[in-house]
Amino acid sequence: MSPVQPSAPAAATLTPTHQEHAFVLQKVQPALLGLMDGSVSTLAPIFATAGLTGKPIDAFFVGLAASIGAGISMGLAEALSDDGKVSGRGTPLGRGLITGLATILGGMLHTFPFLLPDLRAALTLAYVVVIAELLAIALIRWRYMRSPLGQTVFQVVVGGAVVFGVGVWLGRLGAGG
Repeated sequence: MSPVQPSAPAAATLTPTHQEHAFVLQKVQPALLGLMDGSVSTLAPIFATAGLTGKPIDAFFVGLAASIGAGISMGLAEALSDDGKVSGRGTPLGRGLITGLATILGGMLHTFPFLLPDLRAALTLAYVVVIAELLAIALIRWRYMRSPLGQTVFQVVVGGAVVFGVGVWLGRLGAGG
């Protein structure tokens, strides 16, 4: 007995779902992982450095080092975590590159304002960029991971705010204030 083949319209409806699932697993999820890590893990060192030294360029170089270091670490961790054969998560090299580059991007977006020579202006712009990053991450989670929007905004913003607060607190503590 031969298996029943779906009609052309039924087969067409199944394919995008599988393709969308593969796209989310192999591209969106590694990119989201990197963006979240880069955006959040670099906050504390950057803002602590800005508070400790009062020099935006010092915060920039700490952000640059933290972003590149985190990108290499996250890219390797993602590439070595799974060969993709059983999970369907794609090739290790592809996932590692996506995760690593997204981590660097996530860390550098709020690092670039520290190229401004005025600390107050750099901090103000960096605060705005951090809020935009966290909201973008929440929207990506909502769109592709189908997380409830209110819940995901709350989770991402609270998580980012905690790390940001630690960085500001340590910067002030270290600077004697």
